[in-house]
Amino acid sequence: MNTSDINMNTIGYVHSLESFGSVDGPGVRFVVFLKGCNMRCKFCHNPDTWSGKGQEWTAQELYNHVRRYKSYWKNNGGITVSGGEPLLQLDFVTAFFSAAKQENVHTTLDTAGQPFSMDEEYLKRFDKLMDVTDLFMLDLKLMDKQGHKELTGTDNSNIFEMAEYLSAHGKRMWIRHVLVPGVTDDEADLESMYKFISGLKTVDRVEILPYHTLGLIKWQEAGIPYPLEGVPTPSPEEIKRAEKLLHTNEYN
Repeated sequence: MNTSDINMNTIGYVHSLESFGSVDGPGVRFVVFLKGCNMRCKFCHNPDTWSGKGQEWTAQELYNHVRRYKSYWKNNGGITVSGGEPLLQLDFVTAFFSAAKQENVHTTLDTAGQPFSMDEEYLKRFDKLMDVTDLFMLDLKLMDKQGHKELTGTDNSNIFEMAEYLSAHGKRMWIRHVLVPGVTDDEADLESMYKFISGLKTVDRVEILPYHTLGLIKWQEAGIPYPLEGVPTPSPEEIKRAEKLLHTNEYN
């Protein structure tokens, strides 16, 4: 791994830190939540991460802080960067993960893929990130393009391109899908999603994340009308149905 051209003084904007994460990748993990996201998902539980400004850290400063927890990660844990959308701070994450890989720490990126581009200059930067990222956890919201735009405010074509790019370059992936009754549980869409996922070569896990309303208070505090008012959390039967449609048992 050549890190000579990576600037460890790159500034990142951090929303919050979680010392002992257990659902953000394999093992016990230190989770860094970054600020900034272009999506406006109707079920977002962290709308306070949307704006780009937060606590400033350099990549080296943040790693120096995080590495103090290294003894808790054992052999199967590590560091996860989430958001917001961490790809909006691609160079910062690359520098931060570069420091981690110097000490053989497992790195995971939790992303919705929205900023990804097949532009040549972007791919040069993205390739550097791939070199220092062990696992990509990719959120797939909907396959239907119009439905995705209505749900998130953005297109999804480049998200599929990112998944295919990671697969072609041998990068391990976990696919996640937030199950929202009446919104992201359409049978045909889930079947289409399974067909897409099954065409990828490097998917190790497919997870259903049940919709919840724990972030509702953040919408209220921000004075933003909550668009899914009255939508229930999925029942165990609805979750099992989605897991069957996505064939999660083939991966997990």
